Amino acid sequence: MAQPADHHFDVIVVGGGAIGLSTGYHLGKRKAKTLVLEQFNFKNQLGSSAGVSRQYRIPYPEEYMVQMALDAQPYWDELQTLTPRTLLDKVGTLWFGDPSVHSTEGNIAEAEQALKALNVPYTSLTAKEIEVQYHFRDLPETYTGLFQADGASIDFRATIETLYQACERDPYTTLRDESPVTGIEQDGKLFNVTTPKGVFTSEKLVLVPGPYIDGVINLLGFTIEATYWNMSSCYFKKTDPKIQYPTWFVFQNAIGSNGNQFYGFPGVDWDHPEYIRVAPDFVIDPLTSPEQRTLVPNPQELAYTAAWVRDHMTGLDPTPYFTSTCLIALSRIPDKELLIDFAPPYVPNHQNIVVYATGWAAKFTPFLGKILTELALDGHSTFDISPFKLGYNYFKAI
Repeated sequence: MAQPADHHFDVIVVGGGAIGLSTGYHLGKRKAKTLVLEQFNFKNQLGSSAGVSRQYRIPYPEEYMVQMALDAQPYWDELQTLTPRTLLDKVGTLWFGDPSVHSTEGNIAEAEQALKALNVPYTSLTAKEIEVQYHFRDLPETYTGLFQADGASIDFRATIETLYQACERDPYTTLRDESPVTGIEQDGKLFNVTTPKGVFTSEKLVLVPGPYIDGVINLLGFTIEATYWNMSSCYFKKTDPKIQYPTWFVFQNAIGSNGNQFYGFPGVDWDHPEYIRVAPDFVIDPLTSPEQRTLVPNPQELAYTAAWVRDHMTGLDPTPYFTSTCLIALSRIPDKELLIDFAPPYVPNHQNIVVYATGWAAKFTPFLGKILTELALDGHSTFDISPFKLGYNYFKAI
């Protein structure tokens, strides 16, 4: 059935978080008539765009991820021209801990090799140097570290608001919230996307609903292999107002059932300036579905984090004060973090369905929007996405 003219678009973006808004922004720059659908309100706290800060960093154990972080920098510079608010608070990235440990973030020794291979400057550190220069204490003597000066704390709230405002101003882009997608049907080469606010038609789809990805791609007849983390976060009050930390991540082996990986941020003017945010990079009880998420952090995760702050950080009261949660989907495919690709070939018209899912991608926000736009409009990207292919064996037809 023919739709009204204002219901027909070149591209429909499903998901209005940071990556969806970035995609809408870049599609608008290409003058593609675009609709961005968000199931909740824009700028909500219910998905992987929750929270107000993220880490931008270049260290990764894989060269292709280091390259992606480097390639993202000019797109952050471009986005910065759209707002007077500082999006990246450049304080550097500190990785430290047991050099033999492999975690969800990778491995220190492998990260050093990748940085060297791409001629990215960094400084190697001993445990004592980390304590003297960066305010940590009582670290095992065997710990090593690296400091990379381009790391930053991302004002993620300002990033999302900047992208939202850019999309709102753009004559080619339409934003609709409270519009969960309940159906996707194909009429020849057109997609008919059903929402409570009407049926919208497009020639291309970009699917970026964050941890709610399965609820959308199930409508197309396939499902993703993923687990879901309801990640905790907490803020600790400064007892020394002059104390400052870089963004950091510590690699450790677990002792008993204790959590072992933690990361943190500097104090910033735009996010509880008298406090330092520290978070566990683990979950005690992973979820099997995003519907299981809660806005209440796991108390044991907070307790482990507070104990680590008490034992190894200076200038902070080790009592968690403010807390928050963030829901994220993580791929079960070995060695895959981000998944960027077209839909599997057994999905009709798959070459016009672009999917991004899973992983920690806030640091790539403006660049990912560019990549997804190229895939949708050009059928390929100038950035090599081969490491991020979906692995079709893991995307089962249903």
